[in-house]
Amino acid sequence: MMKRDECFAVLARHCPDDIVVAVYSSAFDWVRIRPHALNYFAVGAMGLASSHGLGLALGQPGRKIIVLDGDGSLLMNLGSLVTVAAAAPRNFYHFVCENGTYEANGSHPIPARDKVDFSGLARAAGYPTVRQFDELDSFERAVAGVLAEPGPVFVDLKLVPGEPAPADFDSLYAPSRRDAFRQALGLQR
Repeated sequence: MMKRDECFAVLARHCPDDIVVAVYSSAFDWVRIRPHALNYFAVGAMGLASSHGLGLALGQPGRKIIVLDGDGSLLMNLGSLVTVAAAAPRNFYHFVCENGTYEANGSHPIPARDKVDFSGLARAAGYPTVRQFDELDSFERAVAGVLAEPGPVFVDLKLVPGEPAPADFDSLYAPSRRDAFRQALGLQR
């Protein structure tokens, strides 16, 4: 299994100026690994990473949108897989961090954690490209090609938490961070 922070460090080298939507534990790892004005955080919106990412993908068709979702979070909004596949944004890359737990809520196991097949769900929903990784070396070799595919692309990352990142909600939701995001998109307040 891969460690999430190590996996994200690899991914960060391939998306230096892309919009990244990150939720829960992924958000805290991501902001430490790639602090950037185009990070969009949705902690507290369980299940809505893919929905937020879809809105950004449709509204910003010239930019890649990387969604860093959790398996527990995705379970809260499985219908979004069908919606994303139907909208078919070519700039949408959905990475699901599968560790079999609701990590942000005490690491309680997700339902059917040994049975649910997230790649199969995405494939059945209509994602044209579905990939799965459980080894860092294979992910590192393939990630550039994955991000070169036209979206929507679904990537199931089989992983475990890495080095704990501080859960600094005040920093994550600072007004200055929202202003920097708007400015990076060229939007006026």
